[in-house]
Amino acid sequence: MATSIAVAFIFGLFALLIGVYAYVIRQRQIQYERVDFIRSYPWPPGLLRSLKKHHPYFMRKEEALVAQGLRQFFLAYLRSGKKYVAMPSQVVDDLWHEFILYTRSYDEFCQKAFGQFLHHTPAMALSTMQRQSNEGLRRVWWWACKDENINPVNPTRLPLLFALDKKLNIKKGFFYTADCEQLRKNGVPGTQCGGDFASSDVDGSTTGMGSDGGGVPASWSETSSSFEGAGADASSSSSSSGGDGGGDGGGCGGGCGS
Repeated sequence: MATSIAVAFIFGLFALLIGVYAYVIRQRQIQYERVDFIRSYPWPPGLLRSLKKHHPYFMRKEEALVAQGLRQFFLAYLRSGKKYVAMPSQVVDDLWHEFILYTRSYDEFCQKAFGQFLHHTPAMALSTMQRQSNEGLRRVWWWACKDENINPVNPTRLPLLFALDKKLNIKKGFFYTADCEQLRKNGVPGTQCGGDFASSDVDGSTTGMGSDGGGVPASWSETSSSFEGAGADASSSSSSSGGDGGGDGGGCGGGCGS
């Protein structure tokens, strides 16, 4: 009797472990599928051209860069575990807002990409008075850096999403510098600095940084080797289909995130 109970227990435990393993594998598969969906999603016809309402001088190359920036933002939200995120770019926010106006397409995109609706939040910068927004910005900074194998604690360049406003000279945009230390030493104020995201000097916290969003640990290594291979499942976004109503139709051109 005792032997049969023990055998049943072992088989039950084995079945449970198999079930847990299958669940974990399936969740990873879903995550990979969602990443691929975001990277390859064909934009609704006319969406990228709608940027001309805000930026009449934009050509296809500029539209493509902004579209890639929006994909990077969506990926940051997904990889963060769908925690609160904040938008760091005014020009990418313009495209996000236009996308939301395609009500049915945006809702279908959110359901397939995230399994839930992603509500819009306006573009903003780090502030001593907005701790929740700072957390959302740090979270996006972390995952955008990871997407491009950039050290988020000691960055030498900017990820695309944080570089676009300055690169495209967006009026009232958020102009970031990777590391403002030298600017500050020279007496030049650097208000939007990539290095500030890992510092608690802004609001007394680094919450949002780190894969779990728990902040920068005291033992953190600032060497770039900590991030080698970090974006292995996030190879360069890239559709060559071109044109509106499809892929982004362009690439970064080798320096869009610097």
